[in-house]
Amino acid sequence: MYLINALIFVGGLLLLVKGADLFVMSSSWIAKRFGVSEFIIGLTLVSIGTSVPELASSLTASFEHASGIVIGNVLGSNIANIGLVVSTAALLSNVSTEELMLRRDGYIMLFSIFLFLLFVLNFRISRIEALIFLLLYIVYLLFLLDKVKKHEEDIYFKEFMNYFFKFEYIFDLKARIETGIRGRMEEKIIKKAVKESYEETERETKTEEMIRAEDKTCTEIQAKNETEIRAEDKTCTEIQAENETEIINETENLSEGSLLIEFLKLVTSGFAIIIGAKYFIGQSMFFAQILEVPDTLIGVSLVSIGTSLPELMVTVSAARSGYASIALGNVIGSNITNTLLILGCSGLVYPLTVTEISVYYITPFMLFISLLLLLFIRTGWRIKRFEGFILFLLYSGFMVFIFRLG
Repeated sequence: MYLINALIFVGGLLLLVKGADLFVMSSSWIAKRFGVSEFIIGLTLVSIGTSVPELASSLTASFEHASGIVIGNVLGSNIANIGLVVSTAALLSNVSTEELMLRRDGYIMLFSIFLFLLFVLNFRISRIEALIFLLLYIVYLLFLLDKVKKHEEDIYFKEFMNYFFKFEYIFDLKARIETGIRGRMEEKIIKKAVKESYEETERETKTEEMIRAEDKTCTEIQAKNETEIRAEDKTCTEIQAENETEIINETENLSEGSLLIEFLKLVTSGFAIIIGAKYFIGQSMFFAQILEVPDTLIGVSLVSIGTSLPELMVTVSAARSGYASIALGNVIGSNITNTLLILGCSGLVYPLTVTEISVYYITPFMLFISLLLLLFIRTGWRIKRFEGFILFLLYSGFMVFIFRLG
């Protein structure tokens, strides 16, 4: 009985993770096929791609009114990202850090945690508070896409707060949308001009052929030469038309057959995510009842570790390849996404109830280990192996403590 439930739990997790990967790839392809701007794709699909498992499982739990799993999943994922993922990267290889990583994204991560702590002091997250989380996440993305790219010098946390409270993101978003619309209009004008040029070339070619056909006064040699010239002209025209057709086809992207295949992949991956999240969360709640532990503890342990496995595998691969610093950046970005996007979406679906164990123990530990991470980033601008070992010991000790407490 328990073995079957465990297998269903693992199967649901695999469907959730693999379905999320396929969903992001297919939806990005389809969006490009229909001319959706790179900005919109980056803002929606790519940015949340690595957090789809956490998002899907949290939304499913929110629909089931399992607030403990939602909160436990987010807090547990944030703690696991630091105590498990970053520590693993540091143990495999010294992780290089930089000032920007600390003073911009690190402080934004810390700010989101403080905001969460402030909101849960009354043991709930309302829809208004969830909306604030979601707004902050959208502003953060716009800040990275517009403010940071437009400035040659480094932009830090102070500039992010000014960007938020001065509503600069509204103007940037408007400019992005207008630029996207103009880009699509210009693309259509170019396609139309190419087609008209091709049609004009065909008309001129036909007119020349008619004139040459009516000219009967030329000698046989002249006729032969003109025939060769016409053959060369026709060949050039065909090559030109072929190149112009390739440009049109490239603009239109891939064939309808490929589009149908991608739609099927999208639908299939969507079903995989829904079914995987349903069984993954269902079995998580089952084990919570069997083990007689709160939903929050299951969220902090089984759910959060399960949804963090893809990040862990990527981190191990990156550390072995000498790119551990990239993994650290992804962890900080993932923690920001977990707190702002996932809690924002889940809280909008249904207001979240927060348990005392989350407010008094889990959240303070998340804040502590996040501060420790930022301190390790600052010391020598690298996370050393012994610092990674400290993070791992803290994570392991906390998991033992929290289960004994629960």
